[in-house]
Amino acid sequence: MASQDTEAAERTYGNFIALLKVAIPALAITTLMIIVLIAD
Repeated sequence: MASQDTEAAERTYGNFIALLKVAIPALAITTLMIIVLIAD
């Protein structure tokens, strides 16, 4: 039973990390674009 919970947790964690790898650069680009627009 515990091994199944661990496997599910590892899958969830892996999906979370994959999401962060996409979300962080996207947020960084969006933030830079906003800063550039405000600076003008």
